[in-house]
Amino acid sequence: MIVLFAAAAAGALHAQAVDPLAGADPAAGKALAQKDCVSCHQQRFGDAATIYTRADRRVKSRAQLLAQVQYCNTQLNSNYFPEDEANVAAFLDQQYYRFRP
Repeated sequence: MIVLFAAAAAGALHAQAVDPLAGADPAAGKALAQKDCVSCHQQRFGDAATIYTRADRRVKSRAQLLAQVQYCNTQLNSNYFPEDEANVAAFLDQQYYRFRP
């Protein structure tokens, strides 16, 4: 019984590690990004999209993208739920990054 539970838990962790944005809704993320991310990025960088399209990106995976969205959420006190963060990251991935799951 313990072996089955451990195997199921390991499988669940592996599935999460493979694609942290599985099941996220990019359309819902777009609305949040337009509401919050664009204005902040415009204030800081001028063109809001520049941060996503620059050659020296720090974000190199879907997991890192989600972590960056979580960081921004905390810094801005946006009070996004985890699914909101995933939705924003899914939109940004779809629109700019196009990482493989």
